[in-house]
Amino acid sequence: MSDFFYLYDDTEETKIRYISFMGTKQRFDLAIIKTDRYYGKNIILDVQSHRFSIIGHDDLDEPGYLEHIFQLDEEDAEDLRTFLRGITSV
Repeated sequence: MSDFFYLYDDTEETKIRYISFMGTKQRFDLAIIKTDRYYGKNIILDVQSHRFSIIGHDDLDEPGYLEHIFQLDEEDAEDLRTFLRGITSV
């Protein structure tokens, strides 16, 4: 067995919130992982597309960010952006 150089190896308690909602054109099935690891940002997993990102309120204001990360058109990205702004955990 080779020796690995660990950058970190931590265990922490997290909260996971599972949410499913219908946007204008598509359904979103999300897992939102609340952790202290990423400076108050959360890990957002889109279960349907198998895509995820670390997202905070500042990221929601970045033009084209959700479109790129989750491979969404503008309308679907706006649905997701509006939803994430409206929940307290992001």
